Amino acid sequence: MNIEYFLAQKIRKTKGKTFSASVINIGITSIAIGVAAIMLSFSVLFGFKDTIKEKLFSMSAHLQISKITLNQSFEEAPFVINKETSELIDNNESIASINAIALKSALLRSDEEISGVLLKGVDGNYNWQLFEENIKEGRILQKDTSESYGKEIILSNTLKKLLNVKLGDDILINFIQNPPRARKVEIVGFYDTGIEDIDNSYAIVDIDLIRRINDWEPNEIGHLEVFLKDFEQLEPTVDGLYDIIPQDQQIHRITQLLPQFFDWFNLLDRNIIIVLFLIIVVASFNMVSVLLIMIMERTPMIGLLKSLGARNGMIQKIFVSNALIIIMKGLAWGNFIALSFCLVQDLFKIIPLDPENYYMSYVPISWSWLTFLLVNIATVILVSLIVILPTLSILKISPVKALKYKN
Repeated sequence: MNIEYFLAQKIRKTKGKTFSASVINIGITSIAIGVAAIMLSFSVLFGFKDTIKEKLFSMSAHLQISKITLNQSFEEAPFVINKETSELIDNNESIASINAIALKSALLRSDEEISGVLLKGVDGNYNWQLFEENIKEGRILQKDTSESYGKEIILSNTLKKLLNVKLGDDILINFIQNPPRARKVEIVGFYDTGIEDIDNSYAIVDIDLIRRINDWEPNEIGHLEVFLKDFEQLEPTVDGLYDIIPQDQQIHRITQLLPQFFDWFNLLDRNIIIVLFLIIVVASFNMVSVLLIMIMERTPMIGLLKSLGARNGMIQKIFVSNALIIIMKGLAWGNFIALSFCLVQDLFKIIPLDPENYYMSYVPISWSWLTFLLVNIATVILVSLIVILPTLSILKISPVKALKYKN
């Protein structure tokens, strides 16, 4: 029989008879709360970041390939993606899809209001999968093959309120150029990303409308959107694409196009690290306190074991074993609390948010199982190492004094 485990079990079975029994429950609770807080923090943080990133990617993609120009306005220099370059891009294993895009600034005029807008022209091969989640009313663009360009437009809910329009209304697009031009289009949908920078600016139209207004050739585009299979492969993909595209073309990363959001993500990461450090420190301090109380309460037993020839290492193992049991019970409860909350929030969205401030209407949840596993492993390792410190006090306990303490 393992004597250390046997004695540790005997100590735990004195539950309700000693002060340390209550302290053990406090230790389990502190570990459970700490682990649950860490798991929830990561789950909400990753969910928050992923949700916003998906909204940003749905309008701006991961990468944009455009022609090099000194023009700093929204007017793009047209170019043609040749067949060879297109095939090389398509064959890149890191790339999920590409979209041909053209941007042009214009004025939208309804019967009552007028507003500036940035038109995003898309073609018939546009991948709507990511953006379609943002459409709250209506449908995506559909081009009449008998027409030279599509006469439909998708507006944001912000522009809908500003222009006081509804589905099916006609709206006039005024192009500020020489000579000035105007086109009437029908509103077929409204989208809402919750991100003010996007919703205040973009409207989606057929790319052939912009080509016609700009007098471009049928195969010319303003830029090429590139969606990646894994955002973490951004830099390697950029390096690979520069070996493919012509020298008169450039690549813009989403992190360059919208730096304010990614700087904000980095700030969130730093803040969460500080919070997690404090949680771990508090949980570790509680465990040290629990173990010290257990050692103080069992001082006569320690003295007796030493007088019987037990070594310090064996006695330390008794208390470390109990500490590990407390940690594992705390982990079990912490995981149960965190996963239960995540499941309920993910299914029922019980905690709402203000979309104007948080870019979403509810607290998002990300199921990062690897992160959950690492949190559990890191908690066991860190707290286990720290609880060894109070057991060092066993080395200083004298058997004679300990037995006198019993009397």
